[in-house]
Amino acid sequence: MKRIVEFAHEYQLNIRLAYYPPYHSKYNPIERTWAVLENYWNGSILDELETALSFAKNMTWNGKNPVVKLVTQTYCTGVKLTKKAMSEIEKQNEVSPVRRRYTS
Repeated sequence: MKRIVEFAHEYQLNIRLAYYPPYHSKYNPIERTWAVLENYWNGSILDELETALSFAKNMTWNGKNPVVKLVTQTYCTGVKLTKKAMSEIEKQNEVSPVRRRYTS
């Protein structure tokens, strides 16, 4: 959450996070993207990085190609905030009515 808030501040973005229940994967955009990609590569063997990237770059959904970029940087894990620091970040966020409905 801290990194999302920092990113939003740095680029002056207004970000709205939507929380879906875990059993509603059909509403998750990444799940739809994977389904399109799986259909596009149609069982081809993706044994090389360039092959996988090529398939991903050339697929289309609703007439649009995705932006595909190979990320080689290691994602930092274990980043933790104190409760006080997290509380400050959470004050900047508005809870979505969708999340409120499923968490109460």
